[in-house]
Amino acid sequence: MAERKPVRWHIAVFLAPALTVYTAIMIIPLFATLDLSLYRAVDKVTHFVGFGNFATLFGDPNWSGQFWNALWNNTWFFIVNMAVQNPIGIGLAALLSSPRLRFAAAYRTAIFVPTILSFVIVGFVWKLILSPLWGIAPDLLKAVGLRHWFAPWLGDPHYALTTIALISVWQFIGIPMMLIYAALLSIPDEVIEAAEMDGITGMSQFWKIKLPLILPSIGIISILTFVGNFNAFDLIYVAQGALAGPNFSTDILGTFLYRTFFGFQLQLGDPNMGATIATVMFAIILAGVCLYLFGIQRRLRRYQF
Repeated sequence: MAERKPVRWHIAVFLAPALTVYTAIMIIPLFATLDLSLYRAVDKVTHFVGFGNFATLFGDPNWSGQFWNALWNNTWFFIVNMAVQNPIGIGLAALLSSPRLRFAAAYRTAIFVPTILSFVIVGFVWKLILSPLWGIAPDLLKAVGLRHWFAPWLGDPHYALTTIALISVWQFIGIPMMLIYAALLSIPDEVIEAAEMDGITGMSQFWKIKLPLILPSIGIISILTFVGNFNAFDLIYVAQGALAGPNFSTDILGTFLYRTFFGFQLQLGDPNMGATIATVMFAIILAGVCLYLFGIQRRLRRYQF
């Protein structure tokens, strides 16, 4: 008679606390939000409207204009971070991983420190720096002969969103730098030595040997950037307020959701439409993550050392 395998009850015991907390603060609110988006309050009476709120969000001129503006701004915010933050982070990681670089630890620390700062501190400090009245940016540019380049970027609808995105790049560039730095350090010395014996050194070694080996890490950084940018709210709220000025030029889905759900100034809060916007945000992020997991990650070749 075959020996009966013991029941591994300890697995459930160890997973129960984390699963309980995750369910309480993530799963239940998620389904509550999805449920709330299917109802509408009329004269303080709640009615089931199905996908009526989504039709209003996409088709009603009073809502669709703000939604598409926020979605485009969010997309541009992500593009700037993706095109500026991640390439620079990869370049910094490549430089800092060089064994010939002195004080590399100090440089890594200095670059990573802004990442742990509060959004409130970062937004407020950069508002002071870029202020045309009392900021230090005009004087710094004047000191290097570029005073004519200065403009009230946070007050110009054409440049405000890009300026906020670049501030976000400054704050979070340490994350891709550290992740790529760790990936570069994980490459075995034997691989590098073999490349050097074949005459592959310098930048050629990075492009031909190291870059293909760290592509999975770059993919992880890209999807983290996507999720973080489409969940953004704090920095724009601190720097530009809930109205995301000037003239809603920095309005993204996060600030649009905040104003809709909680209300702001003369705008009354609408939890049902707010939940609708939150559901659309969730769908966009879920679609992006699934595209990466099933369309891109499977094509990335992973090397086992």
